[in-house]
Amino acid sequence: KKFVTLFFFFSSARGLRIIPSLSRFHRLRYLWINNNKIQDLTFLIKNYCLTELYLNNNELTDISGALKHLCALQILLLHNNQLKKLDKTVKELEGMISLQTLNLFHNPLAQDRDYRLYVIYFLPSVQLLDRKSVTQKEREAALHLYNRERSRLVQSIAFGKRVNTPLGTTAGSGRCIQPARRLMMPSDNAHSLCSFCRVPFENPEDAVLVRAMTRSLMEFSSVDWNKVATCQERRLENKAEEPREKLTIQFR
Repeated sequence: KKFVTLFFFFSSARGLRIIPSLSRFHRLRYLWINNNKIQDLTFLIKNYCLTELYLNNNELTDISGALKHLCALQILLLHNNQLKKLDKTVKELEGMISLQTLNLFHNPLAQDRDYRLYVIYFLPSVQLLDRKSVTQKEREAALHLYNRERSRLVQSIAFGKRVNTPLGTTAGSGRCIQPARRLMMPSDNAHSLCSFCRVPFENPEDAVLVRAMTRSLMEFSSVDWNKVATCQERRLENKAEEPREKLTIQFR
């Protein structure tokens, strides 16, 4: 009973093939069982508080159904095992929204085409993959590879990018120039741009462009209040009121 509140468990390099259930250690957070011969992970079925799990250098071939409940996990080392199914392995880890460090190298699945981009896309919380930091460029490449529609949308309305085309045209790519296309909207909604934004468009690119143009518009106004008479001055007529000047600047 005195070990029920155990936080650390270290059983590394002992040649273990089977580990008894650790369910009685409800508060276990750090577990080292690397460098063994473990093939089954059912002993972890109730250790929900784990934040660091070291399973590298074992004989694991499949982790399906064994780790998905570890939502608090931040570090997971699985390198030097025999994991073969990339999609099944990543699917098991998708619920780990706090996972930041992940090692999967020296597994057969790491030989899959676009393995790294696949993991980066489906496990977006991971910041360090196979001892290498995930870059923003890799995230963009992964998005483009596995979700091209969303990638195109993000590129169209991303903050910090300018669309140097009038509202009635669409932006062409750098490789070819597309002819201008006039945006059409029903006449009963012409009085309101907000109503225009809610009109279903025949071409999704039109809707993207309109929203990008309206949401990126900013306006600043300034007034020289020294030239504006106060209420008391107007009542006493001690100060002649000068024409008010208002400077307004709009930019995207």
